[in-house]
Amino acid sequence: MDRLSGMEAFAKAVETGSFSAAGEALGLSPQAVGKQVRLLEEHLGLRLIHRTTRRQSLTEAGRTLYERVRIILAEVEAVEAVAASSQAVPRSRIRVNAPVTFGAYDLARVLPAYLAAHRQVDVELTLSDRKVDLIEEGYEVVFRVGPPAEGGLIARPLRPMDFSLCAAPSYLAARGAPRVPADLAQHECLGFAYMATGDQWRFVGPEGREGRQVAVEVSYRLLVNNGQALLTAAVSGLGLLLQPTALVRDAVAAGHLVTVLPAYRPVSRPMHLLYAPDRRITPKLRSFVDFALAHFA
Repeated sequence: MDRLSGMEAFAKAVETGSFSAAGEALGLSPQAVGKQVRLLEEHLGLRLIHRTTRRQSLTEAGRTLYERVRIILAEVEAVEAVAASSQAVPRSRIRVNAPVTFGAYDLARVLPAYLAAHRQVDVELTLSDRKVDLIEEGYEVVFRVGPPAEGGLIARPLRPMDFSLCAAPSYLAARGAPRVPADLAQHECLGFAYMATGDQWRFVGPEGREGRQVAVEVSYRLLVNNGQALLTAAVSGLGLLLQPTALVRDAVAAGHLVTVLPAYRPVSRPMHLLYAPDRRITPKLRSFVDFALAHFA
């Protein structure tokens, strides 16, 4: 027998109250519904529904089984929806949020490839270093630096965000270069307002002692909520800068900044891709998640 058909007939009979009403909902005759339920009972070796000429009622076994059947049918429906979605063409607009530096220097470089591959999808990208609320603010995908704090969201791990400690040659000529992390307490440091560790900078090293972290309390002459503004200040010689490597890479390559404390590596931070759980994930969301993981996982 087709057990799924039997389960569907049984569940519909329970929900509508009769074989006749179940038949109307399923496009079957009452006799066909009754036959499906009877075959399911025979297969299970249980009486599920008491039937008389006037009424029907669930047996104790029927009540217990009905709850399980509902779950099974819901999962079958979800599988069919996923299969249908996988064959659909991604389309419409997807709203994405990302940290400013990652979005401008990493994500923006690969988005043209995504848009070229999915010509019916538009991307609305918002860059912000504050912690946005995916649900309340209507984002479908959020790139998050740090641990994913929200419960109930799907968090896919990405490669960690690396940081670099730099300063302008003019600053180092005037103040000297720190030799160990503890020396940073005597230097002018440029602070990022959204730094999760506050006024504490963390390092790993030197080489050969990778498991040991060193934490240093620093004070800020300048505190800014934008990494690009801090980069400009550092290039002008105002102080030491601790920012994502992607932000300072070009300035270091051009000689405008110099890497400081090369034997010590700033502690990287975890990154995740967040989106809401949905058994019927849309084709556009699936396409973007797959693309992001292919480039940044």
